[in-house]
Amino acid sequence: MPDHTRKSPVTGETYEPHTALRHTEIATFMRMPLAQTLDELDIALVGIPFDGGVTHRPGARHGPREIRNMSTMMRSFHHVTQFNPYDVCRVADVGDVRFENLYNLDEAISSIETFYRQLARAGVTPLGAGGDHSVTYPILKVLGDKKSVGLVHIDAHTDTWGPFQGSKFHHGAPFRLACDGGHIDPHRTVQIGIRGAQNTKEGWDYSRDQGMRIIFIEEFEELGVEGVVNIAREVVGDEPAYLSFDVDGLDPVYAPGTGTPEVGGISTREALRLLRGLRGLDLIGGDVVEVAPPFDPSGNTALVGATLMYEILCLLAEARAARKKA
Repeated sequence: MPDHTRKSPVTGETYEPHTALRHTEIATFMRMPLAQTLDELDIALVGIPFDGGVTHRPGARHGPREIRNMSTMMRSFHHVTQFNPYDVCRVADVGDVRFENLYNLDEAISSIETFYRQLARAGVTPLGAGGDHSVTYPILKVLGDKKSVGLVHIDAHTDTWGPFQGSKFHHGAPFRLACDGGHIDPHRTVQIGIRGAQNTKEGWDYSRDQGMRIIFIEEFEELGVEGVVNIAREVVGDEPAYLSFDVDGLDPVYAPGTGTPEVGGISTREALRLLRGLRGLDLIGGDVVEVAPPFDPSGNTALVGATLMYEILCLLAEARAARKKA
């Protein structure tokens, strides 16, 4: 069994933080140890406190901290699958991406890429908490460096728009950049929950023209969760894929704390069923983005973000264990 123990620097006592009292300890994702090294680590929980790519409402830079706080509510065994990700994988919080020049978008994106390249070199599976959705591009640039990967993308928006206000690095563009760079395979990309009026059809047209499968929310309703899962599995196939969940894919009644809310979205119950339906895919990384705590004083959006992270952690742990067995 993987070792998730910590030692008290005062008493020298060895204990497991994720089974200790939930109101104690320094907040880390899922109450996992704060990694001191990447050696023997299987899954890294990463904070990406950056929202320099938003086009309207900032606040997602505060997402990782509040998701960490709310993730103290998470426990070990999944009530549906009876699976405990910590039984099969060594998981740790590796802290936040550090930015040398936060106000230069090119350099900020480069800082994320550099951080993730260190994880990739160590063979560690990343699970990130944003941050706005622009952070996903440098992640895909790393994971799809040698060969393009598939993509399951849950969102209200396709995020395949061109430059905005003179910059190609913004939260409406990560998947266009990743596709243009050959980091994702558009024919193995599914975008789920898309909705909301736009001032231009550019993003929708780009996704369609490149061969991405768009499931607008109206089709989601017609197909039901099981039908959407079947399409996603068929599109992605058996090859490596990445999972990106923007919380604005949810209806804002469930996740009001986000920068670009769109009414008429997915419910949290549907989202959980959707994620659980992806079990068995060869997922090599994931993220939860666009949690903007300042827009939700209740803290519920951060709780939703933490819960989605736990569900994705289970998927990544199962996928990694399956690769080890193979």
